[in-house]
Amino acid sequence: MALVTKSIKGTQDTLPSESYKIQFVEQTVLETAKNYGYKEIRVPVFEHTELFQRGVGDTTDVVQKEMYTFEDKGGRSITLRPEGTAGVVRSYLEHGLFNEPQPMKMCYLISCYRYEKPQAGRLREFHQFGCECLGTASPAADAEVISLVNDIFLFLGVKDIELQINSIGCPECRKNYHKALHEYFESKKADLCGTCLDRLERNPMRILDCKSPVCSAIAAEAPKVTDYLCDECAEHFGKVQEYLKAMEIPFTVNPSIVRGLDYYTKTVFEFVSTQIGAQGTVCGGGRYDGLVEEVGGPKTPALGFAMGMERLLLLMEAQNLPFPEEAKCDLYIASMGEKATLRAARIATDLRGEGLHAQFDVVGRSVKAQMKFANKLGAAFTMVLGDSELENGKAKLKNMATGEEREIQLDSFADDFMRISINESLKGLEDLGYESNIDIDSIMSGNLF
Repeated sequence: MALVTKSIKGTQDTLPSESYKIQFVEQTVLETAKNYGYKEIRVPVFEHTELFQRGVGDTTDVVQKEMYTFEDKGGRSITLRPEGTAGVVRSYLEHGLFNEPQPMKMCYLISCYRYEKPQAGRLREFHQFGCECLGTASPAADAEVISLVNDIFLFLGVKDIELQINSIGCPECRKNYHKALHEYFESKKADLCGTCLDRLERNPMRILDCKSPVCSAIAAEAPKVTDYLCDECAEHFGKVQEYLKAMEIPFTVNPSIVRGLDYYTKTVFEFVSTQIGAQGTVCGGGRYDGLVEEVGGPKTPALGFAMGMERLLLLMEAQNLPFPEEAKCDLYIASMGEKATLRAARIATDLRGEGLHAQFDVVGRSVKAQMKFANKLGAAFTMVLGDSELENGKAKLKNMATGEEREIQLDSFADDFMRISINESLKGLEDLGYESNIDIDSIMSGNLF
């Protein structure tokens, strides 16, 4: 029975007391993407296994070791998505989105699944925000995607995060680079880990991404991919840097960046922090001009990125960045007796229809217990309803911050309370030094703008 009440290793809950933080971050990333013309896409949590084998690449650790793959009742091999790009590309092809005006800009907030050793910032069920831009080969698009990520960090107030970029070239110029890498690592194979020995034959570029200290030290002296770029790839990479400079986005060229998935070509980039331990890459992405064709579509240049939401939250908390305060209850109505509770329910419904957060007793507590609960909710106002208030048609509304009480009519309660609530908000702005000439009637009528 104990297992039933414990989450599975590598997963975690987001509790109600913390969920407002992730909601704030999710809203920020979606709004930022919208400024760049991205629209949200939602794709299934599982796909045919072959999609990831062909799209992600069977030389990657993701496909070889980390995917959650199972056979369904129809005998099909199904995999929980380990990343978002392959599913978006599949949807792009299935629904003929390549026939629409290009580039097609899509963004998503998804859960992903990889069987890895859990640690801070690395879970087996994790969440990503991603953007995919399909249908453009321009280096301006590379810089624009990077700018989008940079804006997210600026809007959230994230500091001390470094943009590192590289180009891993196209399949043609990578042939010579792979040959040079193979010759170099072949001379060092006695010191390579078992995983990298396998990579040496399958894809030597993957050795550059090994986290083993010994392999990392060997990789640091390996030939640099930027020395093997063809003229087209070198020109493209140079143009990306020109655009980033024009956008005043600082960056460092890091020839060791290869990214973890096989589908990348040309530009690759990472936003890296040293403040959240080993899992310092908060966002990674790049260009994948061959992926659409690899999974059965027409030749389509494309690029994108994925941002780890758990890592982003870790970084924000490590930097003590402020989150907006959790929304509080606008009004708590304490009631005495069934008739008062019925009226409280009606008033609460009316206020919720106006977009306010109103609550009343649904447990059957005493008035004293209800007021304690209102305090725990952080209610801005409270009101007690009983037989005498119903008979007189009015009740006392209490401002919980100042202790001030005022009489309010029950028949016009919703409109009167809205006016009081708006007036208190405007007074709060004035107390902070802002001059407010806003007419409350304009707000009430919806004609403010």
